[in-house]
Amino acid sequence: MTKIVVVGGGAGGLELATKLGRKLGRSGKAQITLVDRNRTHLWKPLLHEVAAGSLDAGIDALSYQSHARNHGFEFQLGTLTNINREAKRIVLAPILGEKGEVVLGEREVAYDYLVMAIGSVSNDFNTPGVRDNCIFLDSPDQAFRFHGLLMNQFLQFASDCKPGDDNCKPSEKVKIAIVGAGATGVELSAELYNAVEELASYGYKNLSRDSLKVTVVEAGPRILPALPERISTAAHQELSNLGVDVRTATFVSEATPEGLKTKDGELIEANLMVWAAGIKAPDFMKDIGDLETNRINQLVVKNTLQTTRDEHIFVIGDCAACAMEDGKMVPPRAQSAHQMADRALANILAMMQGKELKAYSYMDYGSLVSMSRFSTVGSLMGNLMRGSMMVEGRIARFVYISLYRMHQVALHGYIKTGLMMLVGQINRILRPRLKLH
Repeated sequence: MTKIVVVGGGAGGLELATKLGRKLGRSGKAQITLVDRNRTHLWKPLLHEVAAGSLDAGIDALSYQSHARNHGFEFQLGTLTNINREAKRIVLAPILGEKGEVVLGEREVAYDYLVMAIGSVSNDFNTPGVRDNCIFLDSPDQAFRFHGLLMNQFLQFASDCKPGDDNCKPSEKVKIAIVGAGATGVELSAELYNAVEELASYGYKNLSRDSLKVTVVEAGPRILPALPERISTAAHQELSNLGVDVRTATFVSEATPEGLKTKDGELIEANLMVWAAGIKAPDFMKDIGDLETNRINQLVVKNTLQTTRDEHIFVIGDCAACAMEDGKMVPPRAQSAHQMADRALANILAMMQGKELKAYSYMDYGSLVSMSRFSTVGSLMGNLMRGSMMVEGRIARFVYISLYRMHQVALHGYIKTGLMMLVGQINRILRPRLKLH
């Protein structure tokens, strides 16, 4: 039986494994295996909400094992360490327990077709002190860690006055610095102001919007550089209205326990620091399996999404270096991974049937940035308009939420997604608006 292995259960990888399972796995035409180092899936664009506590990952996370059983594929927990192209096998690292004991030894998984979809991690550009003092929001574990530290900071701030002293005002604010004013940095900064107001409503003394000082540091001339300037300007204004200190054209030279040092010698004090300034493929990807990689460890692919040195290995999502017709690279977005998953599915089926493979063509449907409940701005592109159309407010918020619903529909279908939406509305009544633990 043909063996198809997908490594990485992110937006693109999980959608591809699900569709392969439905089409080939259930009917016994192929054995589909998904490999991921985590047991659950969470849509990566939601990590900033998990970090701020607006989203409870315990409710929204999807179990790979359960999903695999329901959709005709197998799931293996493991971390990829190497690819043996001659034997057509991937190598998975041992799984260790809490005390370092070996739970499951090193394993090999055979494949006929391999799809790499391991996503990306934050790129600190070798800036001194970043790895020791900053948090990267590139995984659920990092988001959980940030949320725990954030709650501790707010608890300490709220307890800075003696009981019964209602007129007391703590001398120091909770200071948070975010490096990188892309979608993650902008969305997180807004969610933090929503979090502080929610915590105040749940009994945290002395907390208000004035209790928080968020500084967003961007090396470029404006925030949201991937979006049109008019949208960037609107988002900048919204952040300023919330109280965010936006620093553009500011280069960070070092991260210290006290805060961020800029090239101009300024120290931006911070209790918590988040690095969201760039992405790269994980370091172990550099020349893995003797495949061609670029300077940020992405696997270089042809327009059919096959690697340049092995036609049986496909790459989708953030770890793919795929050039467009104009020479620019396909941007690392969720919509890119979704589109690549569909093209990889069609090309794998074509290759199995001996048919001609088709080139992947990136379609930009626009970008949206959610600033929590305060605002949503972005641009939409499509066949009904020329160029782009700026949207904001309720319409933009509706479209933003629909992007996640489309991902859920791809995984679960319309009926189950509708039921999940209904449960979500019920949980808004039964559960706190903010994760408090």
